[in-house]
Amino acid sequence: MSKNHPDYISTTNACKLCKPLGACLAFKGIEGTVPYLHGSQGCATYMRRYIISHYNEPIDIASSSLSEKNAIYGGGPNLKMGLTNVAEKYQPAMIGIATTCLTETIGDDVPMYLKEYKKDTEGSEGLPEFIDVSTPSYSGTHMEGFHGAIHAVVKQRAKGGPKNETVNLLPGFVSSADYRLLKEIMADFGLDCTMLPDLSETMDRPALLEYEKVAKGGTPLAAIEAMGCSRATIEFGRTLSNEKSSSLTLKKKFNTTHHRLGIPIGIEETDRFFALLSSLSGRPVPEKYAKERGRLVDAYVDGHKYVFGKKAIIYGEEDLVVGMTAFLAEIGIFPVICASGGTSGRLAEAIAKVTGEILAEQPDIHEGVDFFDIAEMVEDLDPDLLVGHSKGYPLARKLNIPLIRVGFPIHDRVGGQRVLHLGYSGAQQLFDMVANAMISKKQTDSTVGYSYM
Repeated sequence: MSKNHPDYISTTNACKLCKPLGACLAFKGIEGTVPYLHGSQGCATYMRRYIISHYNEPIDIASSSLSEKNAIYGGGPNLKMGLTNVAEKYQPAMIGIATTCLTETIGDDVPMYLKEYKKDTEGSEGLPEFIDVSTPSYSGTHMEGFHGAIHAVVKQRAKGGPKNETVNLLPGFVSSADYRLLKEIMADFGLDCTMLPDLSETMDRPALLEYEKVAKGGTPLAAIEAMGCSRATIEFGRTLSNEKSSSLTLKKKFNTTHHRLGIPIGIEETDRFFALLSSLSGRPVPEKYAKERGRLVDAYVDGHKYVFGKKAIIYGEEDLVVGMTAFLAEIGIFPVICASGGTSGRLAEAIAKVTGEILAEQPDIHEGVDFFDIAEMVEDLDPDLLVGHSKGYPLARKLNIPLIRVGFPIHDRVGGQRVLHLGYSGAQQLFDMVANAMISKKQTDSTVGYSYM
């Protein structure tokens, strides 16, 4: 180990969350599924706290509740006992099992335990299906856990057969409002769609008189099984690896045509998405979206003077950073730093692809960083705003600049699950948020104040 290149660098206020948390959220987007952590009770408690504070919805995450004894002798008995308890108390259609640092470190073989459990319970009535995914936190971020869980579901559940007219949509991790919008868009193009996952209802529920142990909604299991019969798959994510690409897996196993796009944030990326939908459906873009686009262009013109030339720091999950950078660049804001706790190695290339024709020079791009690193980077940059989740608030407060809250987690404001990022309507909301934040900052800093723009 040299002084300049230490073998280990501590993390201070990480710019990411843990891998099994992402898997739990992915499982919550599947019909009748209960997330189950094979690990200590503390892991489930921590994840529930983060998820509840963002969605303001209850979420149950089962746990095998391992102790020091299990760390020595193995967690197989606890895993099996927990599966029986969850099956009896929740009666789910499926249990999604994600491993944790502890169980990966001691080497628990979850697929083997599940085979033993199925053999031991053969003939029992009411047993759910099982999906398992390896998600040790020390090997990735919550987004890798999310994509890993979706990939595991596709690999373990999707089946082939005669092709039909269904289109698979794999949007990645976006807000509940975004999932609702995507379903509406697909329907407006006349496309029969299987969207995986679907958190539109399971994590943004109406008020109910009685608590549902397993929330209604989510991608139907039957639809997941039929994904190999679909004629095409659309997958969002410019930084997603081929190894974890569910659309490529469907192509290889079932010869399903696959299309990889960036998350449709802003006009350019949404145009690409809508052009593909027009091609797949044989229909022009519906008039209501053409009008939305026109109103958005008009808003860009009206508010250009408030945002042009401002400097932004963008941070968070890699593909969201790519999408937000594309959006900010097209409204005239220069992204001076784009940062993520992820380490795909593809962030710089993805940002260059969506901003190369807009920006005269590329922003500084950093992977695998925490907020201590980001704070050091911005000292001499004099940024005008931060764009990302709530964990950036202390830095925004220190710099006395606005924080535009997007992505996950948003735990110091209500409505994180209702923030709309995608499509022309999402870009409209984001533009209004950014422009009004700049106007508010100018008002606040004014020595005399003003009440008219």
